[in-house]
Amino acid sequence: MSNHRVANTQVAVSAALMRGGTSKGLYFVAEDLPTDVATRDKFLLAAMGSPDVREIDGVGGAHPLTSKVAVVSKSDRDGIDVDYLFLQVWPDRPEVSDQQNCGNILAGVGPFAIERGLVAAADGVTPVSIYMVNTESKATAFIETPGGKVNYAGEARIDGVPGTHAPININFEDVAGSSCGALLPTGNVVDEVNGVQVTCVDNGMPVVCLNASDFGITGYETPAELEANAELKARVEEIRLAVGPLMNLGDVTNKTVPKMSLLAPARDGGLLSTRTFIPHRVHESIGVLGAVSVATACMLEGSVAAQIAGLDAVGSSLEVEVEHPTGFFTVQMEVDNSCGSPVVTKSALLRTARMLMSGSIYVLESAWENNA
Repeated sequence: MSNHRVANTQVAVSAALMRGGTSKGLYFVAEDLPTDVATRDKFLLAAMGSPDVREIDGVGGAHPLTSKVAVVSKSDRDGIDVDYLFLQVWPDRPEVSDQQNCGNILAGVGPFAIERGLVAAADGVTPVSIYMVNTESKATAFIETPGGKVNYAGEARIDGVPGTHAPININFEDVAGSSCGALLPTGNVVDEVNGVQVTCVDNGMPVVCLNASDFGITGYETPAELEANAELKARVEEIRLAVGPLMNLGDVTNKTVPKMSLLAPARDGGLLSTRTFIPHRVHESIGVLGAVSVATACMLEGSVAAQIAGLDAVGSSLEVEVEHPTGFFTVQMEVDNSCGSPVVTKSALLRTARMLMSGSIYVLESAWENNA
């Protein structure tokens, strides 16, 4: 492993700090981390500075969206370049979770893999096929590599990130039901839970779609306003706990899924508006795979999402613009309804990423003990 002890009783471990989409986190080559999960997690908590709401003694950003980890390794799977394990490091408690995927951090996996020599760069565009370990599914990211080097500069813009950057197009393959076992884990397009109509969908991320108006809100509130609404949070959490078993997720009390997306009619030119609990904080935008699942729900006739979007007749393909608190997210969807049950044939989107720092992350020896 490429860690080394230093004179001031700290251990240095090779890592990169990257922005992936609208998230940020540490990226590691798997062989540079402890193989023992408990020791690995202890190290990652120390690296991020958790548990501490400011994460002041680490590089975490004091928010779940900026306290994330990607573990990348060269893959021995047929047709796959690299394996990607996503880990959520919680700022407010000593917990590292592998219970979900992250499509934003995924955006940085291709560039990181090329920078670290795990994937050979072509001259032009390099496709990187990625096996997402958390959900046992595949995505292909297309990385600009003029002259065989990763390009980060460009004209692509995504809401929630200032400026423009090189585009990273990502195609998701076979992600439907990757966490819950089925695109519609309850077997229904609409269920009634605690007196509220819900649509439960899993196209890469388990999401529960709800009508914001059923909770006495507009659905256009800021994340801070929603987080300050104790009654709303309690009702949303009660429904989340109730749908967990229905979605084949079991007891979700201590799980990060499903995400709860409160929907409202679009007001900025999109198809619908979202406010998403992830599951207890409210996302400043929306997660990549969360947006994919919401967009998928729009393709299901009679779903909560389709009703709010005003889609009386759902076609086989649609460019879904999902509004969120800081802009919108566009997902290209194709669904085959010819066999009765919907089959997703395409979920594609645009992200950007940027390497912010590369070098070593330092932790005290006590956070790396027994792994010298």
